[in-house]
Amino acid sequence: MVSALTRIFGVHNLALAEDVVQDSLCRALAVWKFNGVPENPSAWLMATAKNRALDLLRKERTARVFAPDLGRLLSTEWTLAPLLSELFVEHEIKDDLLRMMFSCCQPELAEEAQIALILQILCGFSAAEAANSFLCSTAAMEKRLQRAKSALSASRELFDMQGGAEEIHARLEVVERALYLLFNEGYHGAHPELAVRQELCAEAIRLSALLLESPITATPRAHALAALFCLHAARLPGRFDANSELRSLEEQDRGLWDRALIDQGLALLDRSATGSTLSEYHVEAAIAAEHAGAASSASTAWPRIVELYDVLLHLRPSPVIELNRAIALGQSEGPIVGLGALEAVTERARLEGYPFYHAALADFELRAGRPERAREHYARALELARNPAECRFLERRLAACTPE
Repeated sequence: MVSALTRIFGVHNLALAEDVVQDSLCRALAVWKFNGVPENPSAWLMATAKNRALDLLRKERTARVFAPDLGRLLSTEWTLAPLLSELFVEHEIKDDLLRMMFSCCQPELAEEAQIALILQILCGFSAAEAANSFLCSTAAMEKRLQRAKSALSASRELFDMQGGAEEIHARLEVVERALYLLFNEGYHGAHPELAVRQELCAEAIRLSALLLESPITATPRAHALAALFCLHAARLPGRFDANSELRSLEEQDRGLWDRALIDQGLALLDRSATGSTLSEYHVEAAIAAEHAGAASSASTAWPRIVELYDVLLHLRPSPVIELNRAIALGQSEGPIVGLGALEAVTERARLEGYPFYHAALADFELRAGRPERAREHYARALELARNPAECRFLERRLAACTPE
């Protein structure tokens, strides 16, 4: 909705587009309470947004300058309503969504600001959720978003997706990174109520598929990213047991995993192997494929996964990747080696607020026969738990290493 309305009002009127979306959602809350949710809620919301935009254009078109390339058509009553109807058809909305994602990647902005802009405007992230993705404070993220929106509004025109491939590819990596963070927030994010948000994972898959529909953005990296999403999303049915309790990878019933999604992910991974590009998404998808193909945690090719994490660290160093490598190393070579790797993580201080860093320490301490140390780490992890499901998961772990 924001993308379609920004196409109409102009990127310099981004705040107006966001206001119209908010008005439409408020209208839905008021009407659906009495009339019930319509059969097609998305279509209802789009129609409401379109009608609200039409009202605004009729009232304010002499006082505002809207989208530069549509200005003449928007100022004529004969063309106004037909144009809006045309701009709200499905293929136009898809085009606008793609155009808006690339428009957020203003070259004068830092990459993190570009990504944060995509996450908030197009994915509905709060400042706090965006801050969690970058391990920074909410206050710092709010300032970053404010500056980024000002820069976007000053550009006045949306990005031209018919322009040169070089400029599109220069922005594509930032768009891919934003979708990666969107999926991660759904799969294993910091929501205060939900440990998993499947709608965010589904949206990341949908947007990545949109990249694959355009020949110019359907690169090997984009295929690898889509493969990664499918392979991870396939495991979502096993993330919780029959009592809605969170389960670790080791505890999951692999019979619940979505084999169709695994096959789709493997097919996309094969398609990503064209050319000479090796991206972090290729490597992460390869790791996910190793997990998807293993019958159990014990039969997983952990040494191979450690090797892949070594490659990933070379491509994109980060404390989170080091954490995951340390866990795989501990699975491969034993808990003492795993503990050593966890304690050697670069910038370990950035993980101090992450509950599953402390849970990993606790797990290896318990396997090493040191339940007292394990309890200390599980207690710290429990203090940092971000939602009820994580709390219950860590409480079970803490109870398991506490003598009766």
